Amino acid sequence: MKKIISVIAALGCMGGLSACGGSSSGKTAMPDGSLDKCTLRFSWWGGDDRHQATLEAIDLWNQRHPEIEIVPEYGGWDGWTEKVSAQLSGGTEPDIMQINYDWLISFSADGKGFYDLELLSDRLDLSQFSDEMLAFGRVNGVLNAVTVSVSGRGLFYNSETYRRIGAEYPETWSELIGLGERFSRENIYPLDLDIQSGGTAWYLAVVYIQQQTGREFMSLDGELGFTEADIAAALEFYKKLEDNHVIRRIDVRTDEDGTAALYQSPEFIDGHIAGVLEWGSSVGKYEMSLDEGVLEAGPMLADDSGNDSGWMIKPSLMYAVSGKTQHPDEAAAFMDFLLNDGDAAEILGTTRGIPASRAAETRLEESGRLTGLAQENDSLLEQIDTVTISPYMELAKMKEFYNTAIEQVSYGEATAEEAAAEMYASITEYLERIKNK
Repeated sequence: MKKIISVIAALGCMGGLSACGGSSSGKTAMPDGSLDKCTLRFSWWGGDDRHQATLEAIDLWNQRHPEIEIVPEYGGWDGWTEKVSAQLSGGTEPDIMQINYDWLISFSADGKGFYDLELLSDRLDLSQFSDEMLAFGRVNGVLNAVTVSVSGRGLFYNSETYRRIGAEYPETWSELIGLGERFSRENIYPLDLDIQSGGTAWYLAVVYIQQQTGREFMSLDGELGFTEADIAAALEFYKKLEDNHVIRRIDVRTDEDGTAALYQSPEFIDGHIAGVLEWGSSVGKYEMSLDEGVLEAGPMLADDSGNDSGWMIKPSLMYAVSGKTQHPDEAAAFMDFLLNDGDAAEILGTTRGIPASRAAETRLEESGRLTGLAQENDSLLEQIDTVTISPYMELAKMKEFYNTAIEQVSYGEATAEEAAAEMYASITEYLERIKNK
């Protein structure tokens, strides 16, 4: 994560009602310094590991503050953006929300989509976060959200399957591709990519091309850095992974898994899929699907010359408060509990990655809880020259473009060049449109 300090400051320039005493008047409720009796809604997405830990933390809060009940709303990632978008459009969003990085663009382009958290600093201890971490959540100078953790995708492998095959975890792209033949003899795969989560397959292809060219796919302010030829090369690389039995073709994945996410797939659970690409902050859902200690972190892949640049990081998750909440003091107090409270930190562990809060990270370190795959993935990323993902790359519409192109190539409906031409035109038109609103 070596580049984080030098690039993160640029982010600051990016362009549900509670049940606490009645409906919103349409005006922002200002903090009054007191904590009143009320019920607040808190929403998040994730896997079972995150759900279980968060529910336990909420139970602790409700024991400490029986006058401020927290009602949980949670589910998986698929469809979550659309659900929250509908809530925000209808003014029915929860009081406190776990949000994704790109939602600041989608839902708060002017910086007014969420509550200004600096107005709540009496209840929310922002001093636990570096200026660089806080910069991620600023839009037009307004602090819309606080970063929970910074994370990147890493490669995680089923150690039992690799051991049975007699294979080492790959360190280069060539070694990864070379594993396909060995694994194909038993009709299993060294890796697979969960395209249902949106953008996973494209992410890996982008890292490969960023290493090859030194160009970033997209800048922080939404300028496309790849040429049409770069996009075609990325799609050709994806197809190479399929053709060399490194990953399943999309039709095979659909036949075997249906609509199930990869961590729920019988093929992954029984070891036929022996590797995954996942955010360090979210890998726990894969880890829980296997016996303890089976899933292990592998090296960040490099080219044959040892160049391991091009891997990407971002705020894995952020917390925001609805601008329509009628109890901002109480919402801020609960957010502070989630972010900074030592007991909450021990309960939540690394289910949302390594905490960005100094207080929470210190508590986990002191208690010996700063361990596991999330921590190992962070350590691997710290050793290489990473790129900060553009929030524009994460937009839901962009992920539709990525997946459409990958599906066209996988099903043989278009050549890499044809799919790249369509994708390049779609991305450039979309970026121009949303930035000129």
